Amino acid sequence: MSENKDPGAAGEGGQLPATQPAIERQQALVAARQQALSLDVRGQDAADSDEIDLLAYWRILVKRRWTVLGAAGIVLVTALVGTLLMTPIYRASTSLQIDRDTIRVVDVEGVTPMEGNANDFFQTQYELLKSRALAQRVASQLGLAEGDLLERINPPSAWQALKGLLSAGNGTLTEAEVSAREAEAVEYVMRGLTIEPVRNSRVVRVHFDSPDPEFSQRAANAIAEAFIASNLERRFDSSSYAKTYLEDRLQELKLKLEDSERQLVEFAQKEQIVSSGEGSANLSEQNLGSLNAALAEASRERIRAEARWRQAQASSGTVLLGEIGENSIIKSLQERRATLQAEYQDKLRLYKPAFPAMVQLKGQIDEVERQIGVEVANIKSAIQAEFLAAQEQERLLNEQMSGLKNEVLDLQSRSIQYNIFKREVDTNRQLYDGLLQRYKEVGVAGGVSTNNIAVVDRAQRGYKFKPSISRNLALGLLAGLMLGVLLALAFEYLDDTLKSPEDLEKQLGLSVLGVIPLLKAPQTPAKALEDPRSAFSEAYRSVRTALQFATDSGVPRCLLVTSATPAEGKSTTALTLAKNFAQLGKRVLIIDGDLRNPSLHRALSKPNEAGLSNYLAGAAKATEVILATDIPGLMYMPTGPLPPNPAELLMGPKMVSLVSIASEKFDQVIIDGPPVMGLADAPILANLAHGTLLVVEAGETRIGVGKNALKRLFAARARVIGALLTKFSSRHAGYGYGYGYGYNYYSYGQQAEPKKLARNR
Repeated sequence: MSENKDPGAAGEGGQLPATQPAIERQQALVAARQQALSLDVRGQDAADSDEIDLLAYWRILVKRRWTVLGAAGIVLVTALVGTLLMTPIYRASTSLQIDRDTIRVVDVEGVTPMEGNANDFFQTQYELLKSRALAQRVASQLGLAEGDLLERINPPSAWQALKGLLSAGNGTLTEAEVSAREAEAVEYVMRGLTIEPVRNSRVVRVHFDSPDPEFSQRAANAIAEAFIASNLERRFDSSSYAKTYLEDRLQELKLKLEDSERQLVEFAQKEQIVSSGEGSANLSEQNLGSLNAALAEASRERIRAEARWRQAQASSGTVLLGEIGENSIIKSLQERRATLQAEYQDKLRLYKPAFPAMVQLKGQIDEVERQIGVEVANIKSAIQAEFLAAQEQERLLNEQMSGLKNEVLDLQSRSIQYNIFKREVDTNRQLYDGLLQRYKEVGVAGGVSTNNIAVVDRAQRGYKFKPSISRNLALGLLAGLMLGVLLALAFEYLDDTLKSPEDLEKQLGLSVLGVIPLLKAPQTPAKALEDPRSAFSEAYRSVRTALQFATDSGVPRCLLVTSATPAEGKSTTALTLAKNFAQLGKRVLIIDGDLRNPSLHRALSKPNEAGLSNYLAGAAKATEVILATDIPGLMYMPTGPLPPNPAELLMGPKMVSLVSIASEKFDQVIIDGPPVMGLADAPILANLAHGTLLVVEAGETRIGVGKNALKRLFAARARVIGALLTKFSSRHAGYGYGYGYGYNYYSYGQQAEPKKLARNR
């Protein structure tokens, strides 16, 4: 559309035809495509980034601080009211010492408890304390199911009270109602019980909570007493059961032992088997054993006597005397003979052997030797008699042994069944004796009541346990802050508006040329611009400077100022930029291109009877509708009467000629265009202009709307040089969010001046 030229336009008012170079058009198209690609890449990078920006979250919380504080306050007040309305609960505590091993007066296997792992043991005790059986015992002991005690300590709900009134009868409870009350009492005991083991000790604290402090004390003590009693009962029951079982087994074994002994005696009488006593052999076997021992001894004696006899036969008298020991007669004879021989030898030196005294002495020696021989012969006869006696005794014993062996063998053949009966008797007697001993041990152990549980501290009157106002308020505050943080984050992420310069760069992929601060009521842009040192004025001057570096050729000769939606500050931006460029000594023409809702004529206090619509319709020349303003160098073209077909007029060749000629006649042409969304006017003007500035209102323009506006501009081959964020406040991004565009930066000179004056003073 921008390629169409109006050949006859030069004739009107002596203006030249529009001559934009084709190469510049191509560069604008390439730049638009590159910018669209940059938008997609930046959006993708933002989506793929998984880094956690804690500072960004902090800014969100600061921005939504009233949401966080409001949620925290509501939850805190709710917690306070709920705490004040809650029924006070009183807790009473008793301490128990649970030992694994007790003092064992008797140690009977199977009756005395065998302790295993410590953790298993104590965990078992804790579960027993929380058991339903113990709760039933305590409820029965306290009489919870009787009278109105349960209703006093556990008031029924409104619905239960109404139901009780409607179902009230003659006051007599049915069996089902009694069972229900008992079950409710048990549940109440279990619900109020709390077990707290003391770390690294054998002490456990038993707590009971109820609305009545006295009842809490009674219940805690009752639980401790019932637990100790049930522990003793379990021990007694175990020994009693063992004793009863052993009694039955003893009776059975006693009858069995009697039967086996009776069978043994009857068989022994039948077979004539006599036993000398319990566990001894019969008489025949005993005789055989004794005879066998005697035979062995006789054989030894016979062998010894035979050896002496053989030795006596083969040896001389002197040798024999040496073997059989000293003999008094032979010894005296030998001494006599030695004396005579000594005397004979002594006298032999003086006398001859034939000397009478010598012959007499020789005769005495021979007589003594004869007597010795007689004595030796007597000894040999005694040895022979001993040998013969031993031999005869051995023979007799052998004969008796042979007869007794036959008798024993016969008895053994008849004792096979007897031995069977005897073994059965012995076995039954051993079993009976063992069980009888066991029975006595169990009886002794059952009579000794050992207890491994003791009360350390009895429960006192219950103290107020809950509700705790401080704790509930702390929890309420924490919960409220967490809820507020979640709501703040949820509101922030549900808020899809463009709020900060970073949002423009990340979401739209546009360079931010400036940030215009939000004016506080009742201040207006006109009043703010009257002060050249105000932050508002400084912000627009900063935008003017940024525009000079927006392209490689400086500020686009023809600049379109537009926005995605109405009332985002585009008209104020266009007029203020025009004034700022005029202040630089440039010739500036500002064109009100919003042929649907013009506003510049009111800001400049100029008439709007004739203007752009008249020129585009051919009813007036350009010089006739361009008006001078109070600002030197600034010219203004109003819209004129609003046409019924603005888009068709803007698409005509006269608009192309106007842009081309105005760009040659003026140093700067600024077009205040209509919004992009919903209208075709802005894309048409963006195609004609050398550059387009997109105005975005902070906290109002949605991301989707901004992206769709950019798509429409890029589709029209517009060269969008950047974006301007208007009506920006610190609340849009959090307190202290440092973009470098805030009031403090723009009012730098105002802050410095008083300090300078103070130093000069």
